[in-house]
Amino acid sequence: MKYEVVNLEEKVIAGISTVTSNNSPKMTEVIGKLWAELYQGGISQSIKNKVNSYAIGLYSDYSGDNYTVTVGNEISKPENDEITVKVIPAGRYAKFSVHGNMVAAVAEAWGEIWKINLDRSFTGDFEEYLNSDDENADIDIYIALK
Repeated sequence: MKYEVVNLEEKVIAGISTVTSNNSPKMTEVIGKLWAELYQGGISQSIKNKVNSYAIGLYSDYSGDNYTVTVGNEISKPENDEITVKVIPAGRYAKFSVHGNMVAAVAEAWGEIWKINLDRSFTGDFEEYLNSDDENADIDIYIALK
């Protein structure tokens, strides 16, 4: 799977979070519920100071097999006390661009990414959804590098 190494500035995102693990049989369900709550639960509409309309799925706070998943939007400054705010650190990232069914394309891409020997820093990996077309989604996946 092809990727390019890019340097990114820090991003601040606001949204909702939970902790899961790739070993959890409910991982997909847990992450799916977060996305549903973001959109059907009205959280997305309540996020103030959005930089753009791109949805972000952030994987951070790695601890053993567990990590925090945060879904939301990039913001210019935090003003939502009831919403989780996370920082995606500035740095080098491997950028993978995928296109297709929003769920299937991302799952397939992650399956390929896990097979690649990247010098990961585990400071924050994220997916940026560049449109909201379920069947023809454009998604960039960024893997933090050392």
